[in-house]
Amino acid sequence: MKFQLDEPQGGNSISKHDGRTVWINGAAFGTSLLVPWKGEVQPWSLQRFEDLTEQHFEQVLGLKPELVIFGSGARIRFAQPAFYQSLIQARIGVETMDLAAACRTYNVLASEGRNVLAALLIEA
Repeated sequence: MKFQLDEPQGGNSISKHDGRTVWINGAAFGTSLLVPWKGEVQPWSLQRFEDLTEQHFEQVLGLKPELVIFGSGARIRFAQPAFYQSLIQARIGVETMDLAAACRTYNVLASEGRNVLAALLIEA
C-alpha cells in the first residue's frame, strides 16, 4: 500500500504547534498570524483575546477567503458576534476553535483545496 502525505499543492501547511509556536512550511511563528491557503503568512496584531476588535477580522477581508478558522488560543473563546459582521456581510464563513483544533481543521480544508484562512491567536 502506498502512503502519500496530503499537502496542499503550492499552499501553506501547519506541521506542528505547541501553544506558543506554530510551524508553517517549516518556519516557526511565535506571534498571532493569518495563514491563507495560498500566499504569504501575515502577522496579526493581536496579543491577547481581550484585545480582540472588529478591526482584527476586517484585516482578513483583503485575503478573500471563503472560510475563516479562528483559533482563539489555548481554549475555545467566542468573540462578540458584532466583530464578525464584516465577514458575514461579505458571505465569508467563520468558525471558532481552540488553537489545536484550528490547526488540524485548517490542514484538512487546505488539503481539499478549499480557500480557507486560519486566524491564529498566539498569546504572549
